[in-house]
Amino acid sequence: MAVRMKGCYTVKPSEPTWKGCLSLSEWDQTGIITHVPTIYFYRPPEKWTKPADKITSTLKESLGRALVPFYPLAGRLRRLGGGCLELNCNAEGVQFVEAESDSKLDELGDLSSLSKYYYNLHLTPPVDYKLPIHELPLLIVQLTTFACGGISLGLTISHAVVDGPSALHFFFEWAGLTRGDPLNVVPFLDRKVLRAGEPPAGPPTLLDHSNLDSLPLLLGESDTREERKKEITPALLTVTKEQLQKLKKIANAGRDSETRPYSRYEMLAGHVWRCTCKARKHKAEQPTALAVCVDARSRIEPPLPSAYFGNASFDVIATSSSGELVSKPLGYASSRIREAIEKVTNEYIWSSIEFLKNQRDLTMFQDLQAPGGPTSTDHEELFYGNPNLGVVSWLRLPLYGLDFGWGKEVYMSLGAHDTDFDGDFVFLQNPGSDDGSLIVSLRLQVPHMDSFKKHFYADII
Repeated sequence: MAVRMKGCYTVKPSEPTWKGCLSLSEWDQTGIITHVPTIYFYRPPEKWTKPADKITSTLKESLGRALVPFYPLAGRLRRLGGGCLELNCNAEGVQFVEAESDSKLDELGDLSSLSKYYYNLHLTPPVDYKLPIHELPLLIVQLTTFACGGISLGLTISHAVVDGPSALHFFFEWAGLTRGDPLNVVPFLDRKVLRAGEPPAGPPTLLDHSNLDSLPLLLGESDTREERKKEITPALLTVTKEQLQKLKKIANAGRDSETRPYSRYEMLAGHVWRCTCKARKHKAEQPTALAVCVDARSRIEPPLPSAYFGNASFDVIATSSSGELVSKPLGYASSRIREAIEKVTNEYIWSSIEFLKNQRDLTMFQDLQAPGGPTSTDHEELFYGNPNLGVVSWLRLPLYGLDFGWGKEVYMSLGAHDTDFDGDFVFLQNPGSDDGSLIVSLRLQVPHMDSFKKHFYADII
């Protein structure tokens, strides 16, 4: 599918905004600090597609208004040394790309099929990480119009500035402003509630945070360089309501009725972990880790404001050996995941922040992925690939129904990007379906994918 760029514009806040340097929290500066893309497909009515530039001009105008209350997105990151970053709120603006394709939206085929992954490479705006970090926009929007009048909206946003809930807060407020609605919820921008920019209060506590800066390697390997070179491939797997019920029954078999059953995430992530170990053909003694992304908004004391705009999610690590995961029932894998999640108490959260504040260099805690990423140093950053994996749940995020005034999307998905990594799993609601099914979006090394699919369904019995 050919996509032609028609224009590239800088959109700045439509009114003067506060300017200055904003300290980032430790959670902003660790984990994934590159950009994350999503994509929405629409079929606007004719009144929205004519004249030809109506959608473009409307989106640019409303985007400028949205950047007034959300002015940090119009700024730029700056390096401070030691892997640390700060946000320069200079109102330099975000990038808006206008593109077009002679293809029709219907010619893309089933948007929920794997084929759309490759189309998305052209429909989400790329990020040139060869540029200095202070030149990179924090948000890049690509509007692509199709021959049939359909459009796609690719949204690529910096994870160093927002997590999923914060990004969606902005997107939905922007959509509301485009429809003519007033701002619904004002973002809470003060990151000092997480002690952003403050020095360590003292030495780290005695709580164990050792697995934050190191993950298991393949047996016999001293680094991850060879694993990083291997080709990966994407897949989208559907899990029906009936299959979820079977997994729940399997995971909770033999458990005391007084004990809280494993959650949908715990049992499905456990199933994914076991199947990944099988597909990778690990030796029984191979250590393996699963990164669980936990939202701390309601776990921290005092709770963060619901409109907190920044990263309030961080990874905790579940560990085991591949042999134990494969030989023991599914409930064992789920129990290891629950154990990791349950340690995220208020004390643990503040202790982990203090632990990171005491580090001389944050680079080793950053998941850059992109070659030549924004804070490359001589340190090797976290690698969630073989023998490890990261499993993120977007099941509770309000991903769908993003209406800019021309109706809700006909499909939404994760965008394809060159920062994908082996062992990347995301759970999503099945869009357009109310049958209780879910989607598992995943990336694995090419030799492991077919085996994973086989085990994924065969083990649900």
